[in-house]
Amino acid sequence: MQWDVIVVGAGHNGLAAAVHLSAKGWKVLVLEQAAVAGGAVKTAEVTLPGFRHDLCAMNLSMFAGSPFHAAYKARLEAAGLALLPVTHSFSSVLEDGGWLGVDTDLESTAARIAARSTADAQTWKRMAGEFGADAPHLFGLLGTPVPSWAMARVLWKAWRAKGLPWCMETVRLLQSSPRNWLGARFEDDGVRALMAAWGMHLDFGPDVAGGALFPYLESMANQCFGMALGRGGADTIVRAMVRCIEQAGGEVRTGSPVARVRTDAGRAQGVTLADGTQIDARRAVIANVHPRLLYGRLLGQAEPLPAPARLRPGPGTMMIHLALDALPAWRAGAELQRFAYVHVAPSLDQMARTYREAMAGLLPAEPVLVVGQPTVVDPSRAPEGRHVLWVQVRVLPAEVKGDAAGQLVAGSWDALKEAYADRALALLERHAPGLGARILGRHVVSPLDLERDNPNLIGGDSLSGSHHPDQFFLFRPAFGHSRWKTTIAGLYMVGASTWPGAGTGAGSGFMLAKELAGG
Repeated sequence: MQWDVIVVGAGHNGLAAAVHLSAKGWKVLVLEQAAVAGGAVKTAEVTLPGFRHDLCAMNLSMFAGSPFHAAYKARLEAAGLALLPVTHSFSSVLEDGGWLGVDTDLESTAARIAARSTADAQTWKRMAGEFGADAPHLFGLLGTPVPSWAMARVLWKAWRAKGLPWCMETVRLLQSSPRNWLGARFEDDGVRALMAAWGMHLDFGPDVAGGALFPYLESMANQCFGMALGRGGADTIVRAMVRCIEQAGGEVRTGSPVARVRTDAGRAQGVTLADGTQIDARRAVIANVHPRLLYGRLLGQAEPLPAPARLRPGPGTMMIHLALDALPAWRAGAELQRFAYVHVAPSLDQMARTYREAMAGLLPAEPVLVVGQPTVVDPSRAPEGRHVLWVQVRVLPAEVKGDAAGQLVAGSWDALKEAYADRALALLERHAPGLGARILGRHVVSPLDLERDNPNLIGGDSLSGSHHPDQFFLFRPAFGHSRWKTTIAGLYMVGASTWPGAGTGAGSGFMLAKELAGG
């Protein structure tokens, strides 16, 4: 068969591009080196039979709220997509032994905050009340090609609707660190920690400029709209997209590593597989891979590589997957068992210390833990009465130079991962006594393991590139390449390394596909 487009990499952005192009009548082939599609969105039984664990991404809110989902909702659902709404989205255990949590009942959230600060509760309610009018402009900014006339229209509409003062406050938000922005609005350290924990999901310690946006957006979006998880696992979006592609006459081939992107006279012609098979692409090749891999491995270019390939990785991540016979018994309060996420990030100072240690190449003495409790919402992921726990350990060095606690000797992650997982779980046990006795199975994935499974996650960076301001907006992955073009005609990049960055929103894949297909 003659293919119009070849997509290299079956991550969700590559699949979204393939869904749209195949729906527009293009003949699409997706090639994936791994045994299953999905990239960083995979679900598997890695502890015990019957316990389904999201191996990396768990939260599907960005997918559920994306323009791609809005456009293909009916087709995806017919192909098996099943999303579950979450009312009790996230929470944090705090330094003073208490906790705060956000659920879609505004009065309930505000009451928790009011018990700590009446003024902060009023600020929270005002902020949430304004978010409905602000969100279209903010998400429009993050969901539009940059630079583009469409982006200019988004900015013009925001200025006309909200006025110059709001626009200037948004510029301040985009430039601020979490500590500075939150400190100017909230007086309680616990409220600040509750929101700032979202910065650690990316690579924004509390004092990193440009890090205030994500804590604000996630906090308000979860307050106003809740969260979304996938029934049976996050891979529901992958399985549905693959089915849509196949129903439209396309093909997704797993276990098919691409060795080279073939070019002639400065234009992409197709690919060569690792086994030597050559496949032609009549219109385009789309690489859903990190630009360092694209230019260095698939194009075989010599050092120094072009600017997109020099995208700086963020810090590493460890995943700990647990099969449990009961939910954690949270010391701070039993109501924490209702939340999809519990952040063990008790204060801004603790988060800042963890970030500094990791960036210095040290194993943090006290890492930040993002504890996912998906079986609270979706019991189908485990046998009856049992649970899975999704523990993301943030942030970590890719190469370990030492240990901030002075207990572990610098070395490879293969040698250190189980001992460091013990430290993370001991920290978790302090907040959830008796957890160790409830563990039926355990599976630890180090930063090195993450990169082995998915080469796009360089150094175990689950975000496929730092999101600091010098690598965002016009500079993702490099100036002049934010519209997904490469130095080769007919060859394009999508994925978390490109605008609009990480997350499950399928933004780069969908926007590029619309551009190629003319809408």
